[in-house]
Amino acid sequence: MKATFEKIEKREDAALHHSIYEDTSFKTPWHFHPELELTFIVKGEGVRYVGNTFQEFQPGDLVLLGANVPHCWKNDTDTGVKSIVFQWQADLLGTDWLERAAFKNIKTLLDTASKGIHFPLEDNEKEQFQKRLEVMESLDAFHKLVAFLKLLEDLSAFKNKKYLITDGFSPNLNIRNYKRVDAVYNYVTANYRNKITLKEACSVLNMGEEGFCRFVKKHMNKSFFTLVNEYRIHRVSKDLIDTNKQVREIAYSCGYESLPFFYKQFQKFMNCSPLQFKKKYLNHISN
Repeated sequence: MKATFEKIEKREDAALHHSIYEDTSFKTPWHFHPELELTFIVKGEGVRYVGNTFQEFQPGDLVLLGANVPHCWKNDTDTGVKSIVFQWQADLLGTDWLERAAFKNIKTLLDTASKGIHFPLEDNEKEQFQKRLEVMESLDAFHKLVAFLKLLEDLSAFKNKKYLITDGFSPNLNIRNYKRVDAVYNYVTANYRNKITLKEACSVLNMGEEGFCRFVKKHMNKSFFTLVNEYRIHRVSKDLIDTNKQVREIAYSCGYESLPFFYKQFQKFMNCSPLQFKKKYLNHISN
């Protein structure tokens, strides 16, 4: 991933940029842009990077991002991906349009989009949402804009939305720093199954240990090893769902050398034990 600025080409016939991305994989690098963005994943699964956090994604993933929030989606396999994306400037309907009473709820929603918002959809909601977006594909610019505003109004009433970016994170829109953060993400992603040392991680950025730790804390609002454990636990969660391997085997395969430490970390990030997590998942898909 290269941390880059993405230029969204403006179209004079439409204030709202609507696109469908379909390929063997998500190839867009870790990037940011001044436009707000709403992304719905139709096909593909992997890891979603937003700000200083990452989470698993799968079909039906729906995320709203504010201006200049760094992000990317990276799929696990090249079996094909598809997403529906809306991007728009803050002045979508002109200066101060969100100050009008009619858009009060949308304003509240967009004011918090800088935190990155995930809308956890139930299976039936995913299907309904996809159909709704597919209908919008055939609309002309005016009716698409009206339908999109109604979509934002409905999302503003969503009860279980989750914020993706932790408090205190403030992106530094410096290309050099983005490349460094990108290098840290790449290192963790490539090495989480192995023993990770601070000395080796520092060499990725050609920094000393103190400078490296300070850089990660400043730009990601968490320590380096918190980042490592957070990523490992997300990969453990995926293996718990996707395989029938024993918890011990999964923990060791994801880089943990101590089972007591692994269980402590899993409880910290997932608020339950590995077996409780798997049981909740199985109960969810059986209902």
